[in-house]
This record gives sequence, C-alpha cells and structure tokens, in this order.
Amino acid sequence: MQRTTAVVIGAGQAGLAMSHCLGRHGVEHVVLERGRVAERWRSERWDSLRLLTPNWMTRLPGLIYAGDEPEGFLGMPEVTGFLEDYARISRAPIETGTTVRSVQQLGDRYRVETDRGSWLAPVVVIATGYCDRPFVPALARSLPAAIHQTTPTAYRNPTSLPAGGVLVVGASSSGVQLADELARSGRDVTLAVGRHIRLPRRYRDRDIMWWLDRTGILTKPVAKVEDIAAARREPSLQLVGSPEGESIDLEGLRAKGVRLLGRLAGIEGRTLRFAGDLETTTAAAEHRLQRLLAKLDRTAASLQHYVPMERVPTIRLWAPATSLDLRAEGISSVVWATGFRRDYGWLDVPVRDAAGELVHDGGVTPAPGLYALGLNFMRRRNSSFIAGAGDDAAELTPHVLAHLAAQPRQAA
Repeated sequence: MQRTTAVVIGAGQAGLAMSHCLGRHGVEHVVLERGRVAERWRSERWDSLRLLTPNWMTRLPGLIYAGDEPEGFLGMPEVTGFLEDYARISRAPIETGTTVRSVQQLGDRYRVETDRGSWLAPVVVIATGYCDRPFVPALARSLPAAIHQTTPTAYRNPTSLPAGGVLVVGASSSGVQLADELARSGRDVTLAVGRHIRLPRRYRDRDIMWWLDRTGILTKPVAKVEDIAAARREPSLQLVGSPEGESIDLEGLRAKGVRLLGRLAGIEGRTLRFAGDLETTTAAAEHRLQRLLAKLDRTAASLQHYVPMERVPTIRLWAPATSLDLRAEGISSVVWATGFRRDYGWLDVPVRDAAGELVHDGGVTPAPGLYALGLNFMRRRNSSFIAGAGDDAAELTPHVLAHLAAQPRQAA
C-alpha cells in the first residue's frame, strides 16, 4: 500500500486545479485518472462541440487562455491541449490508466483501492465531475429493438447514426445543438422539448457571458440562493459556442425544419406519446429570459460607454400533435439528451443522500478530510465551468490545509 497526504480522483479541470493548489502549498498528493488527462473531453464529446464560454473565460489557477481569439470558443482538441499544458506546467503527479474501485474510511485515513494497487491518505478529493453518466429514462426500454439509441457522450457526428429520421429528447444545451447539427446535415429531426433556459448568444453588442459575468450572476454564491436544491437541478443553458455570435433557439430550429413536440411522456410499441405542454414550457422560458434581460438593461444603464439597445424576439410555440408513429415518420434513431447523473458506487463512505448525490457544503462533505470539486453550483453558479472549478479549488484549499494541520503528527 502506498501512502500520501492527499488523493485526488479525476484529472479533468477540477482535479488538475486541485492538484495545482495542493502543489503550490507543498502538499504531497497523487491524482488518479481512469483514462488520460481530460479523458471525457477526449472521448465523450461529439466532433463539432465547442465550449459554451468564450476563450477569455478559460482560466485555471496558474494558467489563463493567451491565444489571439479571446472571443472565440475552444473546440474539444483545444480544450484537451489546454488541460494537458496545465498538467505539465503544474507538474501534476498523475497516475493515468488507474480506475478507483473503492474508497473506505479507516479511522482518520482513507483507503483508496484501484486496479493498480491501493493508497492511504488523510485527504481525498472527489473530482469526477458533474457530467458523469448520461441519464436515460426507464421508458427507453420500451422502444422497439430496431430503433438505434444513443446519448451525447456516444454520438460523434450525423454519419454515426443509421440512415433515417432522428428523435432528439431534451432541449437544453446538448439537445438543441445536436438537433441543429442533424437538421443541417439533411436529416429529418424531431425534438421533444422539456424545461429549458433560453439565452441569446450575444446581447447589446456583447457575448451573453460577458453580461452574466458583469452582473455577478455567474459568481453568485450558494449562500445567496433561496433554494439551492432547485438551482442545482436547473437545465443547462440553451447556447452554442459560436465565433459568429449565432444564437440557437427553438424558433430557429423550427425554421430549419425541426419538428417540435412537447415532453416525451410514454412509449407504446412504435407509438410515442408527448405531453401537450410545449406552449407552457416555452412561455416559462420566455418569462425567465425577459426578467434576465431587464436586469442586464439596468446594468447597461450604469455603464459609462454607450451600449446599443436590443430587442430579443419573443418565442411562442405550440405543438398540436401529442403522438408520433416511429415507422410512419421514418425515425430510426433516438438521441437521449436528458442530462447526467453521478455514479458513486465505488464510494463506501456514508456521504450520499437518498438520490445518490454527495452531501456537501461548498465541497466539504460530512466526512472529515473528504471533499468534492466540479459539481454544479457547488460554491457558486459557475462551479461546473472551467474557471469556476478553478476558483472553487482555490477556495477549498484552505479547508484541506486546516484539516491537515489538525491531524496527529504521524507518517502520511
């Protein structure tokens, strides 16, 4: 068994940021990664995907984007390269190809079992991320066997799907982007629309992220959120990383020929049933958007330089159809863009709630010395963003140092 002071699980942006902060304070540690550095960015993202945040927001403790396209959006190879550079600059002690099988608490230490041996340490940081396992609803099992089913982590491009029409289930970030790409490729696309957050890519001559950052919305701390559980369940932003400033919304998709239906409610053989809620769902998204834009307008009024006014068209949609015959519509594939869940089956420490999620306060779990990073709205609204994970790691480090300082003096 190997001994160290801290074990960080995961070598994505959160794990690497934690490693950098620990290293800067001289804390001996190891980073365990099941694959390669930034494995999910490498192997679980589609070919055309770009970050939803502009390049000027791509930063971690000790490294910021320094390219010549600050208003651009990194593609997956560039994200991977950025994180590889970060690991090298930080001299992160990474053990790649190492899968964690269990974490157990042994007194004031944790035993971390992997497929390549075990580690003993007083600190463990879980940095496996928010987008861990694609969520596929149970009703998917009712689809005919002939229908090809996939998720955004397995989809690569339109040619990776069999010929025929495609049903995309879910209209948040992944769902609308995939529906758009498939429609552009000439596919007949149907989109099942659930709860979503609509945003324009640009507003009043600025990227929308500039406004969210300027108003403090992105850095809003957990302590100022009335219902943090509800905030953490919010869908991802309906955006696309577009250097041209292109917005992506339901009206635009409909104009490209995408058929819009309500939430998928049931499957009976080859017949799919949809809730007749498209009108109310889009109305709720519009109401939320208009409230946000009013706040941004108030911020714009306080700026010293001129910012032109802008009107974002209101979307009002309805879907008369509440059923769909897969064979009659020629649909051969279903893409489940229905979000993610976290899998902590390897964690043998009682810090999970009834839904299996980690119980924590800003990344500090009830188990002394056990921490989390990279979760949605962990310490602030942008905790799951690259920059947010870095800020959270910097803020979590003092907690780790205080815990270590209180430990009995003995070999780590």
